[in-house]
Amino acid sequence: MEPSKYKWLPLPPDFSTHGYQVDELIKIIHVIMIIMFVSWGIFFVYCLIRFRQREGHKAEYQPIKAKIAKFAEIGVIVAEAILLIGISMPAWAKYKEVPNAADALRVHITGEQFAWNIHYPGKDGVFGRTNAKFINNQGNSVGLDPSDPKGKDDIVSLNEFHFPVHKTIIVDISSKDVIHSFWINVLRVKQDAVPGMKIPIWFEATQTGVFDISCAQLCGLGHYRMKGTAYIDTPEDFQKWVSERESELQGATQ
Repeated sequence: MEPSKYKWLPLPPDFSTHGYQVDELIKIIHVIMIIMFVSWGIFFVYCLIRFRQREGHKAEYQPIKAKIAKFAEIGVIVAEAILLIGISMPAWAKYKEVPNAADALRVHITGEQFAWNIHYPGKDGVFGRTNAKFINNQGNSVGLDPSDPKGKDDIVSLNEFHFPVHKTIIVDISSKDVIHSFWINVLRVKQDAVPGMKIPIWFEATQTGVFDISCAQLCGLGHYRMKGTAYIDTPEDFQKWVSERESELQGATQ
């Protein structure tokens, strides 16, 4: 993780390998916006004073052509082009390249009013088949097909997202009902959950800890309570949690 060059703009802690790029982009945008705000503010005050009503002066009703305004507009266009082509697009292109994808932990997360369903593959590493007709509130919130043997060992958790530190995590985001937005701010991860779509995102945490999962999209009257918890575990703690869930599954089937 590269340290930020800008210490003057407070942001949440960054516990991800890619987060510094997001932070740099945010801070550069703030610098450009501050320059534009101050510049246009000075120009506005100048116009108020220079063109105020006073004796001996008459209003002009034809547009005034000024080189300064034209240069300012060109400067804004150039700055936005640099921001988009020189900074945003390279950062996005780098983020789209998932490191260590073959060794990554893949998880399916499905939003609903008003909870996050976290679905892990079992020991076989294969997700069981799902179908909306099997969804219920008696332990099958993701709609696992009971006739599919590959889903017998799958782990499903409600609002409790465990994953190991220093490991690439690929999450497929989707929704049961309306548009939600999966957000873990310390990992600089935010992605809309759209019904009928599975949208992949990835991240790799650099530190352990317990953090909030939020919904960043107004999704109904219960939006305020749509939150979960992200547990960034050590590999040993994560394996312990998985083993406990597997033991619960075995006990439920006996």
